[in-house]
Amino acid sequence: MKRVRINAGTVGLVFKNGDYQRVVTQGVYWFFGKKVVKYSLSEAMERAPVALEILERDEELTAMWHQIDVLDTELVVVYKNDQYSQVLTAGRYVFWKGMVDYRFTRVDLSKIYITEAIEKSLFAKYDLAKHVRTFDVAATEKAVMLVDDVYVKTLTGGTYRFWKNATSIKMIHADLRQLQLEVAGQELLTKDKAAIRINFYAQYKVIDIEKALLGNKSYEKQLYVAMQLALRAFIGTHTLDELLENKSQIANAVFEDTKTAANKLGVTVLYCGIRDVILTGEMKDIMNQVLVAQKRAQANVITRREETASTRSLLNTAKLMEDNQMLFKLKEMEYVEKIAEKIGEITVSGNGSMVQQLTDLFAVSK
Repeated sequence: MKRVRINAGTVGLVFKNGDYQRVVTQGVYWFFGKKVVKYSLSEAMERAPVALEILERDEELTAMWHQIDVLDTELVVVYKNDQYSQVLTAGRYVFWKGMVDYRFTRVDLSKIYITEAIEKSLFAKYDLAKHVRTFDVAATEKAVMLVDDVYVKTLTGGTYRFWKNATSIKMIHADLRQLQLEVAGQELLTKDKAAIRINFYAQYKVIDIEKALLGNKSYEKQLYVAMQLALRAFIGTHTLDELLENKSQIANAVFEDTKTAANKLGVTVLYCGIRDVILTGEMKDIMNQVLVAQKRAQANVITRREETASTRSLLNTAKLMEDNQMLFKLKEMEYVEKIAEKIGEITVSGNGSMVQQLTDLFAVSK
């Protein structure tokens, strides 16, 4: 004979020779040749001594527990006294009644949308997070959602969660802000066969996300090619001099030519511009020579213009001196003064005519 005490908050399952007999609750019992397995009412029955199918035959026992059957395509979120406890996967579980207030939320994993009333904070729990797919769409973006490669809807900024299963979910993002496209280092031939390198840029914006992402593959690359072709077409129909004289024509032409192509891609081009027009090595040398020749020609023109003005001034001066002997005499004295500044000493020798010549030189004719 064996004395067994069942305390408050526990139950006991009585077995004889391995066979289930009955359930006992709080109290003191005497048993002979029997075994009692005790369970806490505040914990789940994790390991049953025998198959649950045997225990289920006892209606008194089944009235004392919650039996939760979870299918392969299901989850069950368990709450104890309104606090998250655990996530149950496929299997059979038993939770005792009486001590703890249990609440169970059943999840259907065969669908993708989370329609169950589950607090967002619980998705950070690993046991639940591993069954969830999370997608983030930035506030400056939109995304198209594909389910099994079929377009479903367009999503704006936010965090989106879906149950993880065999269904494929894809998110393709597009930035809605103003974007910049660089067409750099394009080596092109002008109409007069001059080789140049152009750095071109364009600013654009996505306006139709479905057209951009679903109607086209790699819309950015297609826009780049459209810009490149428009640039080549314009450069090939103009000479180097025409291009250098007005670079803005290049940007305007490309802007107009790519409007239609951009619209088909679901984007709008806002602005185009030329950053650099770079001459290749040989063309650079040739242009430098042309520039030097032009500057020399301009310098020669200026020199000839100054010489002409100087000659004209001398001619006018000569005419004045021809008509005015006094002016002529003053000019002579001016030159004598300049000569005298260079002479340190004068020695006069010879006949007396030299003195007369000097006298005549400084004499004023009347």
